[in-house]
Amino acid sequence: MKRILSLLLCSLFLLAGCGEYNKVVKYGDPEYKYELAKAQYARGKYTQAHDLLNSVVTSFKGSSYGEECLYLMGMSAFKGRDYDIASSTFKKYYQSYPRGLYVEEARYYSGLSLYENVADPRLDQTTTYQAIAELQSFLDYYPYTRLKEQTQERIAQLQDHLVEKEYRSAKLYYDLGGYIGNATSGGSNYEACIVTAENALRDYPYASAMRREQFMLLILRSRYYLARQSVEEKRLDRFRQTIDEYYGFVNEFPESQYLKEAEGYFNKSKRALKGQALEED
Repeated sequence: MKRILSLLLCSLFLLAGCGEYNKVVKYGDPEYKYELAKAQYARGKYTQAHDLLNSVVTSFKGSSYGEECLYLMGMSAFKGRDYDIASSTFKKYYQSYPRGLYVEEARYYSGLSLYENVADPRLDQTTTYQAIAELQSFLDYYPYTRLKEQTQERIAQLQDHLVEKEYRSAKLYYDLGGYIGNATSGGSNYEACIVTAENALRDYPYASAMRREQFMLLILRSRYYLARQSVEEKRLDRFRQTIDEYYGFVNEFPESQYLKEAEGYFNKSKRALKGQALEED
Protein backbone atom coordinates (compact mmCIF):
# COMPACT_ATOMS: atom_id res chain seq x y z
CA MET A 1 0.00 0.00 0.00
CA LYS A 2 2.85 2.34 0.90
CA ARG A 3 4.51 1.65 -2.48
CA ILE A 4 1.30 2.42 -4.36
CA LEU A 5 0.89 5.64 -2.40
CA SER A 6 4.46 6.65 -3.24
CA LEU A 7 3.85 6.10 -6.93
CA LEU A 8 0.69 8.20 -6.77
CA LEU A 9 2.60 10.95 -5.03
CA CYS A 10 5.28 10.75 -7.73
CA SER A 11 2.65 11.13 -10.41
CA LEU A 12 1.28 14.22 -8.71
CA PHE A 13 4.78 15.55 -8.25
CA LEU A 14 5.55 15.30 -11.96
CA LEU A 15 2.92 17.93 -12.55
CA ALA A 16 4.40 20.29 -9.99
CA GLY A 17 7.40 21.61 -11.95
CA CYS A 18 11.12 22.05 -11.50
CA GLY A 19 10.98 24.05 -8.30
CA GLU A 20 9.30 21.24 -6.45
CA TYR A 21 11.70 18.74 -8.01
CA ASN A 22 14.69 20.64 -6.61
CA LYS A 23 13.12 20.62 -3.14
CA VAL A 24 12.67 16.85 -3.31
CA VAL A 25 16.29 16.37 -4.39
CA LYS A 26 17.48 18.33 -1.35
CA TYR A 27 15.01 17.35 1.34
CA GLY A 28 12.89 14.43 0.14
CA ASP A 29 12.52 11.10 1.91
CA PRO A 30 14.90 8.45 0.38
CA GLU A 31 12.06 6.05 -0.49
CA TYR A 32 10.09 8.86 -2.07
CA LYS A 33 13.15 9.92 -4.07
CA TYR A 34 13.63 6.32 -5.14
CA GLU A 35 10.07 5.97 -6.44
CA LEU A 36 10.34 9.34 -8.13
CA ALA A 37 13.61 8.27 -9.77
CA LYS A 38 11.93 5.20 -11.24
CA ALA A 39 9.08 7.34 -12.50
CA GLN A 40 11.54 9.74 -14.13
CA TYR A 41 13.40 6.80 -15.66
CA ALA A 42 10.15 5.47 -17.14
CA ARG A 43 9.50 8.90 -18.65
CA GLY A 44 12.95 9.02 -20.25
CA LYS A 45 14.25 11.66 -17.85
CA TYR A 46 17.50 9.79 -17.37
CA THR A 47 19.64 12.59 -15.96
CA GLN A 48 17.08 13.39 -13.26
CA ALA A 49 16.63 9.69 -12.54
CA HIS A 50 20.38 9.23 -12.14
CA ASP A 51 20.74 12.24 -9.87
CA LEU A 52 17.93 11.04 -7.61
CA LEU A 53 19.29 7.50 -7.46
CA ASN A 54 22.77 8.79 -6.76
CA SER A 55 21.42 10.79 -3.82
CA VAL A 56 19.92 7.72 -2.14
CA VAL A 57 22.15 4.80 -3.16
CA THR A 58 24.30 5.09 -0.04
CA SER A 59 21.20 5.13 2.16
CA PHE A 60 19.99 1.89 0.57
CA LYS A 61 23.28 0.02 0.82
CA GLY A 62 22.59 -3.38 2.35
CA SER A 63 18.81 -2.96 2.00
CA SER A 64 16.40 -4.60 -0.41
CA TYR A 65 16.52 -1.42 -2.53
CA GLY A 66 20.30 -1.21 -2.80
CA GLU A 67 20.88 -3.67 -5.61
CA GLU A 68 18.15 -2.39 -7.90
CA CYS A 69 19.09 1.22 -7.13
CA LEU A 70 22.68 0.72 -8.25
CA TYR A 71 21.64 -1.13 -11.40
CA LEU A 72 19.11 1.57 -12.33
CA MET A 73 21.82 4.17 -11.79
CA GLY A 74 23.93 2.41 -14.41
CA MET A 75 21.02 2.14 -16.83
CA SER A 76 20.11 5.81 -16.33
CA ALA A 77 23.68 6.84 -17.14
CA PHE A 78 23.81 4.49 -20.14
CA LYS A 79 20.53 5.70 -21.63
CA GLY A 80 21.58 9.26 -20.89
CA ARG A 81 24.77 8.55 -22.91
CA ASP A 82 27.08 9.20 -19.99
CA TYR A 83 29.08 6.11 -20.84
CA ASP A 84 32.02 6.66 -18.48
CA ILE A 85 29.70 6.85 -15.48
CA ALA A 86 27.61 3.96 -16.81
CA SER A 87 30.56 1.59 -17.17
CA SER A 88 31.97 2.37 -13.72
CA THR A 89 28.52 2.01 -12.13
CA PHE A 90 27.85 -1.36 -13.75
CA LYS A 91 31.30 -2.52 -12.70
CA LYS A 92 30.60 -1.41 -9.15
CA TYR A 93 27.33 -3.33 -9.29
CA TYR A 94 28.80 -6.68 -10.31
CA GLN A 95 31.65 -6.29 -7.85
CA SER A 96 29.22 -5.47 -5.04
CA TYR A 97 26.61 -8.06 -6.02
CA PRO A 98 28.50 -10.92 -7.74
CA ARG A 99 25.37 -13.08 -7.48
CA GLY A 100 22.89 -10.28 -7.94
CA LEU A 101 19.69 -10.39 -9.92
CA TYR A 102 21.13 -8.15 -12.66
CA VAL A 103 24.75 -9.30 -12.65
CA GLU A 104 24.76 -10.72 -16.19
CA GLU A 105 23.26 -7.54 -17.61
CA ALA A 106 25.63 -5.39 -15.55
CA ARG A 107 28.70 -7.17 -16.93
CA TYR A 108 27.38 -6.83 -20.46
CA TYR A 109 26.47 -3.15 -20.14
CA SER A 110 29.80 -2.35 -18.51
CA GLY A 111 31.52 -3.51 -21.70
CA LEU A 112 28.87 -2.02 -23.97
CA SER A 113 29.28 1.38 -22.31
CA LEU A 114 33.00 1.29 -23.08
CA TYR A 115 32.21 0.14 -26.64
CA GLU A 116 29.97 3.17 -27.14
CA ASN A 117 32.72 5.45 -25.88
CA VAL A 118 35.70 4.40 -28.03
CA ALA A 119 37.75 7.18 -29.54
CA ASP A 120 38.38 7.99 -33.18
CA PRO A 121 41.15 5.73 -34.63
CA ARG A 122 43.46 8.76 -34.80
CA LEU A 123 43.34 9.13 -31.00
CA ASP A 124 44.44 7.10 -28.00
CA GLN A 125 42.77 3.67 -27.95
CA THR A 126 42.89 2.86 -24.23
CA THR A 127 39.09 2.68 -24.05
CA THR A 128 39.02 0.30 -27.02
CA TYR A 129 41.34 -2.14 -25.23
CA GLN A 130 39.25 -1.80 -22.07
CA ALA A 131 36.04 -2.47 -23.99
CA ILE A 132 37.47 -5.62 -25.60
CA ALA A 133 38.67 -6.89 -22.22
CA GLU A 134 35.32 -6.18 -20.54
CA LEU A 135 33.22 -7.78 -23.29
CA GLN A 136 35.52 -10.81 -23.45
CA SER A 137 35.27 -11.13 -19.67
CA PHE A 138 31.49 -11.12 -20.02
CA LEU A 139 31.69 -14.02 -22.48
CA ASP A 140 34.08 -15.87 -20.18
CA TYR A 141 31.56 -15.61 -17.34
CA TYR A 142 28.54 -16.36 -19.55
CA PRO A 143 29.67 -18.50 -22.52
CA TYR A 144 26.08 -19.50 -23.33
CA THR A 145 24.48 -16.08 -22.88
CA ARG A 146 21.68 -15.01 -25.21
CA LEU A 147 23.87 -11.96 -25.93
CA LYS A 148 26.80 -14.03 -27.21
CA GLU A 149 26.46 -13.30 -30.94
CA GLN A 150 26.10 -9.54 -30.61
CA THR A 151 28.94 -9.42 -28.08
CA GLN A 152 31.26 -11.29 -30.44
CA GLU A 153 30.28 -8.92 -33.25
CA ARG A 154 31.16 -5.92 -31.12
CA ILE A 155 34.51 -7.41 -30.13
CA ALA A 156 35.28 -7.96 -33.82
CA GLN A 157 34.33 -4.35 -34.58
CA LEU A 158 36.62 -3.11 -31.81
CA GLN A 159 39.48 -5.23 -33.12
CA ASP A 160 38.92 -3.76 -36.59
CA HIS A 161 39.06 -0.36 -34.93
CA LEU A 162 42.54 -1.14 -33.61
CA VAL A 163 43.64 -2.42 -37.02
CA GLU A 164 42.41 0.84 -38.55
CA LYS A 165 44.49 2.77 -36.01
CA GLU A 166 47.64 0.85 -36.99
CA TYR A 167 46.94 1.22 -40.70
CA ARG A 168 46.57 4.98 -40.36
CA SER A 169 49.82 5.14 -38.42
CA ALA A 170 51.70 3.08 -41.00
CA LYS A 171 50.19 5.10 -43.87
CA LEU A 172 51.18 8.36 -42.19
CA TYR A 173 54.81 7.22 -41.96
CA TYR A 174 54.73 6.22 -45.61
CA ASP A 175 53.19 9.53 -46.67
CA LEU A 176 55.89 11.43 -44.75
CA GLY A 177 58.41 9.48 -46.82
CA GLY A 178 61.77 11.16 -46.97
CA TYR A 179 60.80 14.00 -44.62
CA ILE A 180 63.35 14.04 -41.81
CA GLY A 181 61.85 16.67 -39.50
CA ASN A 182 60.28 14.00 -37.28
CA ALA A 183 63.20 11.53 -37.44
CA THR A 184 64.95 12.80 -34.32
CA SER A 185 66.55 9.45 -33.43
CA GLY A 186 68.15 8.90 -36.81
CA GLY A 187 65.49 6.58 -38.18
CA SER A 188 63.49 6.76 -41.37
CA ASN A 189 59.77 7.20 -41.98
CA TYR A 190 59.91 4.27 -44.39
CA GLU A 191 61.52 2.10 -41.73
CA ALA A 192 58.86 3.22 -39.23
CA CYS A 193 56.16 2.30 -41.76
CA ILE A 194 57.64 -1.16 -42.24
CA VAL A 195 57.91 -1.82 -38.51
CA THR A 196 54.37 -0.55 -37.82
CA ALA A 197 52.82 -2.58 -40.64
CA GLU A 198 54.74 -5.76 -39.77
CA ASN A 199 53.74 -5.46 -36.12
CA ALA A 200 50.11 -5.00 -37.12
CA LEU A 201 50.18 -8.14 -39.29
CA ARG A 202 51.67 -10.08 -36.39
CA ASP A 203 49.48 -8.62 -33.63
CA TYR A 204 46.18 -8.72 -35.56
CA PRO A 205 46.08 -12.00 -37.51
CA TYR A 206 42.28 -11.65 -37.73
CA ALA A 207 42.60 -8.50 -39.90
CA SER A 208 40.55 -8.65 -43.08
CA ALA A 209 42.15 -9.71 -46.35
CA MET A 210 41.77 -6.15 -47.62
CA ARG A 211 43.69 -4.76 -44.66
CA ARG A 212 46.42 -7.45 -44.95
CA GLU A 213 46.84 -6.54 -48.60
CA GLN A 214 47.12 -2.84 -47.73
CA PHE A 215 49.67 -3.47 -44.98
CA MET A 216 51.78 -5.69 -47.22
CA LEU A 217 51.64 -3.16 -50.04
CA LEU A 218 52.81 -0.42 -47.67
CA ILE A 219 55.73 -2.63 -46.64
CA LEU A 220 56.64 -3.33 -50.27
CA ARG A 221 56.45 0.35 -51.22
CA SER A 222 58.45 1.40 -48.17
CA ARG A 223 61.17 -1.19 -48.77
CA TYR A 224 61.59 0.02 -52.34
CA TYR A 225 61.80 3.72 -51.49
CA LEU A 226 63.97 3.01 -48.46
CA ALA A 227 66.40 1.18 -50.76
CA ARG A 228 66.43 4.10 -53.19
CA GLN A 229 67.41 6.60 -50.50
CA SER A 230 69.91 4.30 -48.75
CA VAL A 231 73.64 4.75 -48.55
CA GLU A 232 75.68 2.55 -50.87
CA GLU A 233 76.59 -0.18 -48.35
CA LYS A 234 72.91 -0.79 -47.54
CA ARG A 235 71.37 -0.10 -50.91
CA LEU A 236 71.75 -3.50 -52.64
CA ASP A 237 70.68 -5.49 -49.59
CA ARG A 238 67.54 -3.40 -49.30
CA PHE A 239 66.68 -3.92 -52.95
CA ARG A 240 66.97 -7.67 -52.30
CA GLN A 241 64.56 -7.27 -49.39
CA THR A 242 62.19 -5.46 -51.75
CA ILE A 243 62.28 -8.41 -54.16
CA ASP A 244 61.62 -10.84 -51.29
CA GLU A 245 58.70 -8.66 -50.20
CA TYR A 246 57.34 -8.71 -53.73
CA TYR A 247 57.29 -12.51 -53.80
CA GLY A 248 55.49 -12.61 -50.46
CA PHE A 249 52.92 -10.12 -51.71
CA VAL A 250 52.11 -11.84 -55.02
CA ASN A 251 52.01 -15.28 -53.38
CA GLU A 252 49.30 -14.11 -50.99
CA PHE A 253 47.49 -11.83 -53.43
CA PRO A 254 48.08 -13.17 -56.95
CA GLU A 255 45.06 -11.27 -58.31
CA SER A 256 45.64 -8.02 -56.44
CA GLN A 257 44.52 -4.80 -58.06
CA TYR A 258 47.98 -3.50 -57.12
CA LEU A 259 49.83 -6.23 -58.98
CA LYS A 260 51.09 -3.92 -61.72
CA GLU A 261 52.47 -1.49 -59.15
CA ALA A 262 54.13 -4.34 -57.23
CA GLU A 263 55.74 -5.65 -60.43
CA GLY A 264 57.14 -2.17 -61.04
CA TYR A 265 59.00 -2.23 -57.70
CA PHE A 266 60.21 -5.77 -58.50
CA ASN A 267 61.55 -4.87 -61.94
CA LYS A 268 63.23 -1.68 -60.75
CA SER A 269 64.86 -3.53 -57.86
CA LYS A 270 66.24 -6.14 -60.27
CA ARG A 271 67.70 -3.39 -62.45
CA ALA A 272 69.30 -1.77 -59.41
CA LEU A 273 70.93 -5.08 -58.47
CA LYS A 274 72.38 -5.24 -61.97
CA GLY A 275 73.90 -1.81 -61.50
CA GLN A 276 71.52 -0.10 -63.90
CA ALA A 277 70.46 3.45 -63.19
CA LEU A 278 66.88 4.00 -62.04
CA GLU A 279 64.73 6.75 -63.45
CA GLU A 280 63.06 9.24 -61.14
CA ASP A 281 59.67 8.11 -59.71
